[in-house]
Amino acid sequence: MASVLITQRRERDSHLAPVAREGWRRRGFGIVFGTDTRAGRVFDIVLMVAIVASVLVTMLDSVSTLHERYGGLLRTLEWLFTGMFAIEYALRLAVLARPLRYARSFYGLIDLLAILPSLASLVLTGTEQLIGIRALRILRVFRVLKLARYVGAADQMRAALVRSRRKIFVFIATMLIMISVFGAVMYVVEGPAHGFTSIPRSMYWAAVTMATVGFGDIAPSTPLGQFITTIMILIGYGIIAVPTGIYAAELTQSLNRDRMQRRCNACGWHGHEADARYCHHCGASMATAADKPVAGA
Repeated sequence: MASVLITQRRERDSHLAPVAREGWRRRGFGIVFGTDTRAGRVFDIVLMVAIVASVLVTMLDSVSTLHERYGGLLRTLEWLFTGMFAIEYALRLAVLARPLRYARSFYGLIDLLAILPSLASLVLTGTEQLIGIRALRILRVFRVLKLARYVGAADQMRAALVRSRRKIFVFIATMLIMISVFGAVMYVVEGPAHGFTSIPRSMYWAAVTMATVGFGDIAPSTPLGQFITTIMILIGYGIIAVPTGIYAAELTQSLNRDRMQRRCNACGWHGHEADARYCHHCGASMATAADKPVAGA
């Protein structure tokens, strides 16, 4: 199942094919986009280190004391990283058959956003703080660590969320209704004198209270308001686990269905994980046993 999903994703990313089958573009594609070669892995690891370092530089530069003392050095490092990312972005476009499609893709936009804040800071002040958005490029770590084998598990979780969307929608709608009702009640009971200056502000307080967060910026003062607050807290404790339970139930059913689909055809044993390589019962290889008929079937 996971291999099928990986293949489908590779087909969706077919626009990343190199321009030529031979030549520098072919070799460059293997380095810039590939992780199967030593050069590709080294390139991605160096890129990861540069991304993390650039984000740390931006964070340190936001500290006033460090900015006053090391502002020049941090600024120089930031431009160094910007130049590295600009060269890397240009290389990615150069080795692709359809560079515009990559430029409009998710990672292409993230790569571009890693460069633009520094360039925009030459014209507009304050935009350099947006450099922290390049932290999103850490998402490339999934390619470096070859986590594609977990794509199947991620899709299972997403599918479980989709199947439970109606129940979760009903839960959210119920919560919004209760927040609106309690917010209106507390606006009447407490009033502006105790901080409940409007129904929307009272609804904010109701949402915080039912979520059992309790920031303390608004608090009831009358005995009736405190009693209502107690009721809301008890309700919040009772229903806060509802969406988690709904999602967990759907995910469990999905996992059970996937396990039942994996059967060893050598002995007929059910209940294998989707990526199982050997039968837990007889030890036969799942890859080879799948072509054998089940005894007595």
